[in-house]
Amino acid sequence: MTKLVYTPEELLASHPFAEYHMAAGHKLHGGFDPQGSYVPPRSLHRIPAIAAWQSEVERKGWKLIDCSADLLKMGNYPSPEQQWFLLENGLELTMWNSLTIAGVIEGRGALLASFPAPDFQSIIVEDISAMCIGHLNKGLLVAHGWDEGGNPQTDIGAHNKMWFAARDALFGAGAYGRAEVPESITRPESGRLMPQIPPEHEQYLLLLMNLTMIEVRAEATFRFNETVVKNPDAFKSNRKGANLAADLIDRIRMDENIHVASLRVMLSEFRELTIKTVDGGTVRGKDMFDRLWAPMIAYHTGEAFEFSRNQTRESLKRQILALPGGDNLFAKFDSLEHRALAAE
Repeated sequence: MTKLVYTPEELLASHPFAEYHMAAGHKLHGGFDPQGSYVPPRSLHRIPAIAAWQSEVERKGWKLIDCSADLLKMGNYPSPEQQWFLLENGLELTMWNSLTIAGVIEGRGALLASFPAPDFQSIIVEDISAMCIGHLNKGLLVAHGWDEGGNPQTDIGAHNKMWFAARDALFGAGAYGRAEVPESITRPESGRLMPQIPPEHEQYLLLLMNLTMIEVRAEATFRFNETVVKNPDAFKSNRKGANLAADLIDRIRMDENIHVASLRVMLSEFRELTIKTVDGGTVRGKDMFDRLWAPMIAYHTGEAFEFSRNQTRESLKRQILALPGGDNLFAKFDSLEHRALAAE
């Protein structure tokens, strides 16, 4: 019989690593199996558990929501071609900053470990004890938070330090200063969007939906950085560091794939369940979820991209115009974006 109920200890358990994870002077989570392949942290039971819960969703004939990278309408700004141009013209700081920002934003995810979800069983008619959504406070949130920002009881770095390690592998530790980091990358909300349920449950569902799309958007970041550092014409004097950076980025992706899988399953479950409303009635989860999910996708793949692009472009413009021949350089820089878009 398929195991569907797990303890927190099981969902937080890691494999017995043959070698621990060290890179660019950073002690990091996860490790390596006897063949030298990277193994994500806390995945001994978490990966098979998520697979089992997804199989149950499919067995019941429920729809799994789309959380694939196919949702992404845009790539990354700047494009790889633009980033190579910046590096060629001595503006390494731009990539240093982007990798630093990625690490800082990832680190904020540690809050998930100390921000328990409300009791969803209290608003759901069906028994959720053997479902993914029933395990939010049974290890899934803690594992996710520790993956992003680290377990505060240890000195082992998580995704935050893995991005810093990739940065340091490329440029050297302390090569540049601090970066200006956005306050938030979630969709701003105003007013109640799901008044049928208590506000604390609405708040957490919106958090999970935003978090899902942030994880989907991360794929564009992975692709961009891997493309940049794998170019043999980039970082010619430091190909060893560039190769390490590419490996670190792929390891982060492997960890994040676990998050996307679990978020996809729990939101798909909620969508198919019967929800108790505050007025004593019931409603199908999809009647609340579906009208919010499409705008959430549209925001993260459209409006949020454009906002970030415009802010980044203005910052890069200032830096490029400060160089000798800045006007011509910026015109060239801009043309590279249009060339990349035309090729898509």
